[in-house]
Amino acid sequence: MHDLRPVGYVLGILIAALGAAMVVPLAADLLAGDGHWLAFLECAVLTATTGGAVALACASGLGRGLSAQQAFLVTTGVWVALPLFGALPFMLGAPGATFTDAVFEAMSGMTTTGATVFVGLDTLPRGTHLWRGILQWLGGLGIIVIAMVFLPVMKVGGMQYFRSEAFDTLGKILPRALDIAWGLLEVYLALTVACGLVFFALGMTGLEAAVHAMTTLATGGFATSDLSFARYGEPLLLAATGFMLLAGLPYIRFLQLMGGSALPLWRDVQVRAYLRWTAYAVGVILAYRVLARGADPAEAFAGTVFNTVSIFSGTGFGSENVEAWGAFPFVILIATGMIGACTASSSCSLKVFRYLVLIEAVKTRIRRIHSPHRVVPLRFEGRTLGDDVVASVITLFTAFILGFGVLSVLLSLAGLQFKTAVVAAWTALFNVGLAFGPEVGATGALHAFPAAAKWLMAAGMLLGRLEVLAVLVLFLPRFWRG
Repeated sequence: MHDLRPVGYVLGILIAALGAAMVVPLAADLLAGDGHWLAFLECAVLTATTGGAVALACASGLGRGLSAQQAFLVTTGVWVALPLFGALPFMLGAPGATFTDAVFEAMSGMTTTGATVFVGLDTLPRGTHLWRGILQWLGGLGIIVIAMVFLPVMKVGGMQYFRSEAFDTLGKILPRALDIAWGLLEVYLALTVACGLVFFALGMTGLEAAVHAMTTLATGGFATSDLSFARYGEPLLLAATGFMLLAGLPYIRFLQLMGGSALPLWRDVQVRAYLRWTAYAVGVILAYRVLARGADPAEAFAGTVFNTVSIFSGTGFGSENVEAWGAFPFVILIATGMIGACTASSSCSLKVFRYLVLIEAVKTRIRRIHSPHRVVPLRFEGRTLGDDVVASVITLFTAFILGFGVLSVLLSLAGLQFKTAVVAAWTALFNVGLAFGPEVGATGALHAFPAAAKWLMAAGMLLGRLEVLAVLVLFLPRFWRG
């Protein structure tokens, strides 16, 4: 019999913390004289009380670190429970959404997917905009940081949760989980504040700058307008592009940079590959738009760079209809969304690191076929990688591709046309956020999707955020017997 009290205690604490975070949009609506603050007060009390009660009921289970089963339960439990409570303000307050739509929006926020079912974003109260931004900011690195800070204090092992979240530290450069957590929090906060100040200086209002800063650094993509970034000029597009690129880099490298060492960031193979591949994608798409579509290079540059980086990093902001660019650029953008940015960033998807490992594995296999009697070790960044690393990468690739296919079929059965179903599966599982197809609204909202499709996409977002295997392992009988 597994002891679930440590799991319940951690979930209770994090749910209570989510309730406390509702004070921010509550205060925003209250200061603006908007009556929606009462809904946030109601939700904050309900969420904090429920979380506190669960934590108190399970407090007797503290004292030991999390087992493997408990760590994976906590991880999945967090990403299921928090969106459920995070959905409450959308139902009890503006926009008065249904349970399905509210959970979809909250799950899209917490997983930093960025797909939305809401229309009329321009008319939402300030508090609702802030809450959508806070959900994404917490989902980017916030939940991980909170867990890393408080789990060791609660005498529950923090590093187990860190690993079960599939968050690669790229080597133990810091001695303790608590040091990693505080360092990440400093970097995350600093970049968010810097992004907000730049956005404000370039013409955004205070609310717009705050929300877009949170959703940019989280690579989430929630915007304050149905037009997303189409309402802003080239300076803001380029500024957002820069911060999306930063959000896609390993935060561990920023810690080393703060410590006075810039070489690890520059020497990181996946950082160079990410920037190089991004440049390739931008260059090919821009060349196609200019040569094949007759676009003006100066006019097309900012939009091409912005939208390509937005999809590559998994942010999901949009400034124009990328389908109008043609089939070839559209396929490239779909491929970049399936790659994602770097490990140890706030980005999702498969990540550049795993593609690099897969490429090296293929090269090594070809060399072994050419010279069967020669010993050819698999090396990455000067280190020899074991077969277990390659096996885990291939397994994850297989899980994502199979999941993508299965989800596409299920969404088709749920009533979506084939193109819409495939793109919806892509945007959910790879946490990209953008959707295309006949059933997608003019603003990119998915409000017209059948309820079954929305629940399937929400499940896909969860699987993608936790990289599939961390969730599927819970369904193995052997896992529970271990």
